[in-house]
Amino acid sequence: QIIVDDDDSKVWSLYDAGPRSIRCPLIFLPPVSGTADVFFQQILALTGWGYRVIALQYPVYWDHLEFCDGFRKLLDHLQLDKVHLFGASLGGFLAQKFAEYTHKSPRVQSLILCNAFSDTSIFNQTWTANSFWLMPAFMLKKIVLGNFASGPLDPEMADGIDFMVDRLESLGQSELASRLTLNCQNSYVEPHKIRDIPVTIMDVFDQSALSTEAKEEMYKLYPNARRAHLKTGGNFPYLCRSAEVNLYIQIHLLQFHGTRYAAIDPSMVSAEELEVQKISLHTSNEQEEE
Repeated sequence: QIIVDDDDSKVWSLYDAGPRSIRCPLIFLPPVSGTADVFFQQILALTGWGYRVIALQYPVYWDHLEFCDGFRKLLDHLQLDKVHLFGASLGGFLAQKFAEYTHKSPRVQSLILCNAFSDTSIFNQTWTANSFWLMPAFMLKKIVLGNFASGPLDPEMADGIDFMVDRLESLGQSELASRLTLNCQNSYVEPHKIRDIPVTIMDVFDQSALSTEAKEEMYKLYPNARRAHLKTGGNFPYLCRSAEVNLYIQIHLLQFHGTRYAAIDPSMVSAEELEVQKISLHTSNEQEEE
């Protein structure tokens, strides 16, 4: 746990795993309901392959600027000049805002945006955003749970949702209220400030909290982004479709191997291995389509 602001109550919790010699790690930013450990599947797999990954849980911040300033201080504290960011939902929005915030002296080397959005108005909650801080925790939890998938689910997705519900229970009123405020207060991403950053957009074709319009908007904003589509995975593909998500993360990071922005220990890189994995993903996707 790390405090980087003058305010002692602002504590960042994080898991930093993998080789410390890596100076440009992949950092995970969770959704509204998530804690740092929702990315445990990524931490286990990617560190096993030689990557350095950091999963974060942000303290209570009430506006995007304050979050970006705190995150910059955290990177300074960790002595990380540049990082790759994987953001899920709200985490993806904050990752884009941070890239925009630091565009004059860039700190973000690349972005993986999972079920992310670029404009908070899609939630039609901008008018309530200022009142979340008044609401009791049980009401806030109800708002969040309203976006979770219901109906019959496969066992992995059901387990993923159970895990997220459990994490949601561990969050206090102010943590939840502040995240919902960040999620809904009026704001959008200015793409011209981050258009030179390599982006992978990861989304699912089944039911998730994101509307088709929100997804289309993301494709428009980042016409050159790579697309990582998962047939299924709901709101939390990193939990219930972790093998596919981890593979897409590796494919995204492959372009930095051999440069100073590599997130992997050079001694662990084997191009042949990745090639084989890419082919196997391709074949499995083709089989599904048939």
